[in-house]
Amino acid sequence: MSVTSIKVVGVGLIGTSLGLALARKDIVANLSDKSKVNLDLAITYGAGKNLDEEPELVVVCVPPKYTAQVVIEQLNQHPNALVTDVASVKSNILAQVIAGSPEQAARYLGSHPMAGREASGPIGARADIFFARPWVITPHDGTAQKHIDTLRHLAMQLDALPVVMSPVEHDQAVALVSHLPQLISSALAARLVDGSKEMLNLSGQGLRDTTRIAASDPQMWLQILSQNDQKIKPLLSSLIEDLKQLEASFENLADQDSLAVVQDLMARGNSGVESIPGKHGGKYFEYEVVTALIDDSPGALASLLVFVGEIGVNLEDISLEHSPGAPIGIVEMQVLPEVATKLAEALTENGWRLA
Repeated sequence: MSVTSIKVVGVGLIGTSLGLALARKDIVANLSDKSKVNLDLAITYGAGKNLDEEPELVVVCVPPKYTAQVVIEQLNQHPNALVTDVASVKSNILAQVIAGSPEQAARYLGSHPMAGREASGPIGARADIFFARPWVITPHDGTAQKHIDTLRHLAMQLDALPVVMSPVEHDQAVALVSHLPQLISSALAARLVDGSKEMLNLSGQGLRDTTRIAASDPQMWLQILSQNDQKIKPLLSSLIEDLKQLEASFENLADQDSLAVVQDLMARGNSGVESIPGKHGGKYFEYEVVTALIDDSPGALASLLVFVGEIGVNLEDISLEHSPGAPIGIVEMQVLPEVATKLAEALTENGWRLA
């Protein structure tokens, strides 16, 4: 079921991104936010307007701490609308909505687009943030199929991948693939505080990759983690046990049993990485990497990407590494194996340097 009258409550990163994505589909979102500054910014960016109209769908995009309260408010304010939210924990919010408004809970259907950035607020919004990302829909016992279909259609409109699972299944999944990685990234980045400038100057892409999400908003994450603590704790316990065994093995790595512990952990890590779906979900793809060297100058990376596009090669992923003080940047481009040779030859023939 398609809807064209959509109200977005809360125009932070996700709310403003949602408005921008809808605008690309010629849908003008009705924006609402308690912060006039954020609301004005989102409207200025083209994410929608502040309209006086009755919506068919309300999407609540406020911090998790306030999500259930705002959902109930919107159910009361718009008695004919379907109300969803984008919070990253579902079971607790559903329980609060049912307790606070049992007679209207059937019109609430939780959802969670698995998209985000380290940046926060409307200034970090992007219209393509949902592209090829899972959008989880979490029906409950009172959910009508037409409401599931509405959110499924919304996700597909925004080029996201709709996934239906129960609130409990969702919370178990995000504890593993989102919440635990956030804690690990933050713990690793916290170790860098004790590093000297000389040490940190040696940082490479591996460290940047593993600490990227450590830049996320701590206050927002405290709200998320506190609502999913019982799903996260067993995962933390298992991780700590692995680390304890690893620590013990480093007492004497000359010992074969100790080496076996390290090898086993790294081998399990290899298997875990291989189980992560590729860019478009589903099967994990093995990509070829073509590495180019570019000058450390304005426009160098843009010129490379334009050239790759002109020869008709699609980049599945890309990473850029630049060591402080070095006159070049290293661009690693992941492509399907069947086009790797074409890309490498075209780059070489047109004067690009390969590593």
